[in-house]
Amino acid sequence: MQVQDYWLILAFFALVLVPAPFLGRYFFNAMEGKRNLLSPVLQPPERLCYRVSGVDPEREQDWKTYSLALLAFSAVSLVVLFTILMLQHLLPLNPQQLPGLEWTLAFNTAVSFVTNTNWQAYSGEAALSYFSQMIGLGVQNFVSPAVGLAILVAFARGIARKSSGGIGNFWVDVTRAVLYVLLPFCVLLAIFLVWQGVPQTFMDYVQAKTLLGADQSIPLGPAASQIAIKQLGTNGGGFFGVNSAHPFENPTAWANLFEVASIILIPAALVFTFGHYVKDLRQSRAILASMLILFVTSLGVTLWAEYQPNPALAALPIEQAGSLEGKEARFGTIASALWAVTTTAASNGSVSAMHDSFSAIGGMLPMFNMMLGEVIFGGVGAGLYGMLLFVLIAVFLAGLMIGRTPEYLGKKLEAKEVRLLVATLLVMPVGVLVFCALAVSLDGPAASITNPGAHGFSQALYAYTSGTANNGSAFAGFGANTPFHNLMIGLAMLLGRFGYILPILAIAGSLAAKKRAPVDGNSFPTHGPLFVTLLVLTILLVGGLTFLPALALGPLAEHLAF
Repeated sequence: MQVQDYWLILAFFALVLVPAPFLGRYFFNAMEGKRNLLSPVLQPPERLCYRVSGVDPEREQDWKTYSLALLAFSAVSLVVLFTILMLQHLLPLNPQQLPGLEWTLAFNTAVSFVTNTNWQAYSGEAALSYFSQMIGLGVQNFVSPAVGLAILVAFARGIARKSSGGIGNFWVDVTRAVLYVLLPFCVLLAIFLVWQGVPQTFMDYVQAKTLLGADQSIPLGPAASQIAIKQLGTNGGGFFGVNSAHPFENPTAWANLFEVASIILIPAALVFTFGHYVKDLRQSRAILASMLILFVTSLGVTLWAEYQPNPALAALPIEQAGSLEGKEARFGTIASALWAVTTTAASNGSVSAMHDSFSAIGGMLPMFNMMLGEVIFGGVGAGLYGMLLFVLIAVFLAGLMIGRTPEYLGKKLEAKEVRLLVATLLVMPVGVLVFCALAVSLDGPAASITNPGAHGFSQALYAYTSGTANNGSAFAGFGANTPFHNLMIGLAMLLGRFGYILPILAIAGSLAAKKRAPVDGNSFPTHGPLFVTLLVLTILLVGGLTFLPALALGPLAEHLAF
């Protein structure tokens, strides 16, 4: 590693961690309707939204009504996006006259963007019109992370409130998440990206001649605005096929730094938002410490693996630069590995390098990040509510060890909450292990694997892990655009989204109705080093150990083969 590599990592952490406490406070005020910096500008359009839609912002919903509103909103979003993708050849803003998508691909894509997964089994510039990109995918790039943020604040209210039947109003939470959290930051980042050279235009594709005299079509489009929200909203779907490795999406070193930092900017800040909800910022610091331990460990092991010379190329002088196979050559091994770990620690899925070309261990760590449920930072809202599930599980295990009824912040965890917690633990194993087993066991679907042996299995395992974890990144060699994989990965994405959300809302409703017991010296502390250690071990053992046999058949077997 060279001096500039260390500066890149320090700049990344500074951009993420320094503003996090201040943004966390701002997000809390915004989501609770309190006066904030943007209130004079955004309160009028907020009130207009409620007036037009007939929503009473003062009316609270219980967890069942909140869930029904969420499901109705998601179902309508799915149908509308599916229709747009199928009929894009009949819709405007299609200068390339691109046809509608095949129905299983349209279903997969609609599910992908509605669930904040943004898995893409197509190349954006070759398959989707400007209308589909902007009105179809762009809208979901805002509302799907807004839904995740709404679920988080509903969960936080459930933990913080006492003897309450309400956990908020879904329509109000989604509106505020878009207006106050996602939209302002997206505008700022989009302007910055246009300055750095990212296109933002409705022009037709440019026809050019190469130096060898061949014809070339250079794709354009309204890319900057899409890229800004894809990173800030932890969406990750690329405007262009090769995603953030494309020079139009990621043109400069400055753009690369700000894009990768923006992936976890909001998730990191939301940790402090939770602290404001429960009126105890020590909880925020403990959760953030746990996330950073897992993140730094994953980054360190990935960097170590990518700096080990390939045995087949051991005689070449590549030790100092690291293996550049599959990396973004403009930015080097460090930036490529940092992006790979960040995008899989969050449920982002954008890529600036081909994970399929990483070393066996270097490719395993991003996969393992997702297998944990992407709780290291995770998606907007989704990462923290996933982490809070592990917090409750850790509290339950601590209660078993010391022989006391488990409680978190004065709320006792009883049989109902524990059953719901166990239900969430089944989501990732079913989506990853069961669905992947079907995919590699059937002759037709298994033909999508393009590499033999352990690495080929890793391709399929990564794809179903990415779908269930609502990430969207992929090992580049896996041929996912088949009817079987489109439908099966679509089901995995639905399971990974709603298999968590519905139990979480049920837990929130149950906790909100409970009285708060006083937290005293006899209560198990959930903010010190001991709890941080317990939480990290719980995530690794309860969340990750399930997948060790599958990893042994894939990346570990590939690593040991050399």
